[in-house]
Amino acid sequence: MTNNPVLVTGGTGTLGRQVVPLLRAAGRPVRVLSRRGRAAEDGAVGDGAVGDGAVGDGVTYVRGDLLGDEAEAAARLDEALRGVGTVLHLAGGPKGDDEATRRLVAAAQRAGVRHLVYISVIGADKVPLGYFRAKHAAEEAVTGSGLPYTVLRAAQFHDLAFAVVEKMAKLPLLPAPGGVRWQPVDARDVAARLVELALDGPAGLVPDLAGPTVYEMDELTRAYLTARGRSRRRLPVRVPGKVGRAYRAGANLTLAGAEHGRRTWEEYLAERLTA
Repeated sequence: MTNNPVLVTGGTGTLGRQVVPLLRAAGRPVRVLSRRGRAAEDGAVGDGAVGDGAVGDGVTYVRGDLLGDEAEAAARLDEALRGVGTVLHLAGGPKGDDEATRRLVAAAQRAGVRHLVYISVIGADKVPLGYFRAKHAAEEAVTGSGLPYTVLRAAQFHDLAFAVVEKMAKLPLLPAPGGVRWQPVDARDVAARLVELALDGPAGLVPDLAGPTVYEMDELTRAYLTARGRSRRRLPVRVPGKVGRAYRAGANLTLAGAEHGRRTWEEYLAERLTA
């Protein structure tokens, strides 16, 4: 097994915070690309790699903004990718994922990266929303790069579902969008699968990863309210246009051929609300 460092973009986010410890448990040194970098703590020494500060036990933080000044971003990426064989591209946001990925791909090509692993979303090529379109364009940047790659599409994380239903539950009337279904998956299950894929060889587009249960959106919110000991009057609504049709057709779901995480929405809620 190679001991070259693995570069993780988005390593300080919801998914990255789960991925980095798993890589270290597998014995791989890790570089985390972060917009702010991170100073060394208590004299800790990481893998001795480039960066703005290492935070012990083989994890080095390097500063770089994929969507910052293009020339500076390229220089930072070239530095961060020196000696790296595998990249896990987890960084993402409400917009700009396509451009960020194109920049990362160009730098990975210059560096001769041997395996680029990208996390995308189920329905990237089917749901007519800007976020999904950007994810699909990012996928195309990876698959058309000539680099050896693995792409995993996952369902919405429990954390996102929680944030959505928490906001909805604060309204006087609880919106109940008819026909909108989610199959939320736990970030820890996604992290474990990504690390498994990263430590293996490039596999192309692998089976989607979804949660163990499909829920109507109304079921997710009612489970949240029940766990909170609350109730709200429901307001049935219909999501209009192409977006509504896509959700009602299940474009955001993979009902056959997907792999499934272990942790349910109910288990996540109990854990989250207890904490």
